[in-house]
Amino acid sequence: MKQNKQAARSAQREPAEVTYREELEKLIAMDLGPIPPGWQMSPRGVEKFLLGDETLGIERKFVADRGVVVRIIISLCTSRGCLLVGEPGTAKSWLSELLAAAISGNSTLTLQGGAITQVSQLLYSWNEAILHSEGPTLSALVPTPLLRGMMEGRLVRFEEIARCPQSLQDAILSVLSDRVVVIPELAGEEGVILAREGFNLVATSNSIDEGVHSMSAALKRRMDFEEIRPIRHLADEMDVVLREVAKANRRAGVEVALDERVVEVLVTLFHELRNGQTLDGRSTDRLAGAALSTAEAVSVAHAASLNAWYYGGGAMTVEHLMHHIIGSALKDQPEDRRRLKHYFETTVAPRKGDHWQQAWALRSLIN
Repeated sequence: MKQNKQAARSAQREPAEVTYREELEKLIAMDLGPIPPGWQMSPRGVEKFLLGDETLGIERKFVADRGVVVRIIISLCTSRGCLLVGEPGTAKSWLSELLAAAISGNSTLTLQGGAITQVSQLLYSWNEAILHSEGPTLSALVPTPLLRGMMEGRLVRFEEIARCPQSLQDAILSVLSDRVVVIPELAGEEGVILAREGFNLVATSNSIDEGVHSMSAALKRRMDFEEIRPIRHLADEMDVVLREVAKANRRAGVEVALDERVVEVLVTLFHELRNGQTLDGRSTDRLAGAALSTAEAVSVAHAASLNAWYYGGGAMTVEHLMHHIIGSALKDQPEDRRRLKHYFETTVAPRKGDHWQQAWALRSLIN
């Protein structure tokens, strides 16, 4: 029976429009606001889907200033694309997925910049079997997610756009400016693909890793930029980590008691070492080689949960956590080990509470 249950869980993670289908249906059904052409709900509905609404039972899925979220939503109402820029782990991809799910009901029309090296991967290719038997026809055309988004009037996600060669970035210009793709192999009107209402592009790029290629200057002019910053408040970050770890644990089929004090140690360490400042305003070391993001904190806490489930009797402890914090924080920067030791000596050591003292007692793991 257990094996059958495991076999039934084939998808590790469903797209946002599947996970939150009930919430989307509820928001669409009660949406009385003006809806942009091609969208399935109003900008206010999209905002509620992202930021949550307790009175409606809508879960908060993204933590950011409301002004930032509204600007992004409005930019996608225009004919300009939107570029989400930020450090790794700031949930840019998650935000683009949520936007696509809310606006178009489909977040799977996605391009990966690092995987695109030729125009056929960006716009279209051909089904060779049909092409040889019928010649160039619409039935032989194999549209990419970008072309499908134009044809269907949907939001398209372009992950790590700066990793795409500049020559191919420039190929997107006519799509964003003129909303048209010309397919010379097809004669007449069939060869002119006009974007339907609802089509737009939301792209992401890491601010500390521009990838192999720089962003095309012409493409920059045709997109609105919005910086996605790390979560500012510890309480908000705690809420995200606890919620997302609980989800990850359920998907993994484990039942681990999450002690909030233990998770507080993780989130506080990441928060302070990422910002170079303690919660009480004192300067502290920043780690150079680690991306101590909220997403990384979720991964660490989930790994510690699995450790507790398979090796520790189902209760996650500070010791479980510390082993995985060390693996996450100490990457390829030798100086980070010294900085982490100094942080423990100056910041962790004087802190009160059993959980902090347990973390201090395990400082030998840093050696």
